[in-house]
Amino acid sequence: MSDAAGARRDVVLVVDDTPESLSFLTDTLESEGITVLVATSGENCLALLDEITPDLVLMDAVMPGLDGFETCRRLKREKLLSHVPVIFMTGLTETEHVVRGLQAGGVDYVPKPIVVGELLARIRVHLANARMAHASRTALDATGRYLVSTDASGRLLWSTPRAEQLLHELMPAAQGFTPEFAARLASLRGEQQTQVLALGGRRFEFSFVSSTGPDEYLYRLREVADPEAVQQAQTLQLQQALALTAREAEVLLWISRGKANRDISEILNISPRTVNKHLEQVFEKLGVENRASAAARAVRVISQ
Repeated sequence: MSDAAGARRDVVLVVDDTPESLSFLTDTLESEGITVLVATSGENCLALLDEITPDLVLMDAVMPGLDGFETCRRLKREKLLSHVPVIFMTGLTETEHVVRGLQAGGVDYVPKPIVVGELLARIRVHLANARMAHASRTALDATGRYLVSTDASGRLLWSTPRAEQLLHELMPAAQGFTPEFAARLASLRGEQQTQVLALGGRRFEFSFVSSTGPDEYLYRLREVADPEAVQQAQTLQLQQALALTAREAEVLLWISRGKANRDISEILNISPRTVNKHLEQVFEKLGVENRASAAARAVRVISQ
């Protein structure tokens, strides 16, 4: 972890209310080439995090006022900080305290008195994991896809830039998904991994992609267009591109979708004979002789 010339130094925030512990940890980490920030309380920790984002936080679990568990929970609620790994330090080693730390969002637990070699090894592992996760997220951002990440309960953790912009448009005043929506999203990790959900008055297909961490799940979303609106847009596209009447364009659209004359007559509420007359006009205007050629021409226009 020692820094080579010009290399970026890792930044670790140490949160502890004991001066002796702060001094010991600062000396130990700085000797390893790590930049150390210090906070003496949960409140000071959160105030400092408003100004800077460290690579990792070493958090004393038991502190007066805002303890380490609650500080970690508040930290993890902040989208821009949720990716920062938190390692708890405490003399409380009973299972219930370990579980409490992990439930608060911590990634690891180091018992006091601290064994330096063990502490440094754990820091190395979690810094490496955080860098890998950040690199993966950056790569996903670069693809321009609509991806969101949540915790096990469905609470929003982060999203790619395009998804973030979309969610801001759909939920301008919200801090995240509603509990009901989050629960439905979390259910996608079961057998039904894709579901159409309503959000902001629009319909989106959410698909579960994978688990990207011990409490992080990745979803892909795409907007599901209104079928009637799509049909109207494609009809207008055919009408304008091929110089057809509105009814001729409707008939051609359904021909391109493989519908027979009788089916089209029922859909458009006109007689099969009228459908056939419109189709004859379409053949003439397009300069084709059969349904297959007309359908192929329509598909080309719609696909442009």
